Amino acid sequence: MNSPYGLPTECLSCHLRSDNYFCALSQESLKAFNQIKHSAIFPEGAAIFIEGQTSRGVFMLCQGQVKLSTTSRDGKTLILRIAKAGEALGLHAVVTGMPYEVTVQTMQPSQLNFVNREDFLRFLKAHGDACLHAAQQISRECRDAYEVVRSIGLSRSVSGRVAGFLLASATDGGVMNGVVCARLALTHEEIAQLTGTSRETITRILSEFRKKDIAELKNSTLTIHNKLALEQLVAA
Repeated sequence: MNSPYGLPTECLSCHLRSDNYFCALSQESLKAFNQIKHSAIFPEGAAIFIEGQTSRGVFMLCQGQVKLSTTSRDGKTLILRIAKAGEALGLHAVVTGMPYEVTVQTMQPSQLNFVNREDFLRFLKAHGDACLHAAQQISRECRDAYEVVRSIGLSRSVSGRVAGFLLASATDGGVMNGVVCARLALTHEEIAQLTGTSRETITRILSEFRKKDIAELKNSTLTIHNKLALEQLVAA
């Protein structure tokens, strides 16, 4: 059975399952998870949960794209990362019993499965592979947080941070005659929030990269003409 967006609602028969994150659970664990989860479709721009909110459960991203962000007292927002399908959102808060430490918002229509905290903790206790996947994801989130601190806190220049972001965004892109092309469906504002700077600065830096024939972001397509130049900016 499919949702109104044509997305699957059953974990066991889901054709979108990958071999990463919680999608890679055993058949037994998936069957048990399917019995406690509740599927929902969220439109673009919907807040799944908000930083500081009491953790009531975990959300599994089945399809779509969501951003995890934190906001300072003066209203400045930093996007920590973009979640991938198969990830559990709010996992750390649910396991520790602490409030959600980030805000999660959809960037496109997305399907998520929700499991309340008590059911999810019982599920982890009963299924060792799920518990291991939870530990692995929390470890990855910790590593990603280190990378954000390293990139923003230790980078010598904003251009270097932006260059590093573009290189990381193009890792799955295609290469032809030395030119890398990848999909990057982010606004200048979102890139600014991912790199810890302002939208105006991102617009200026991308304009400079385009004029120097280093890289160009047009619509949702990122084209890197001079990968070495970006790498040198990162290393500078």
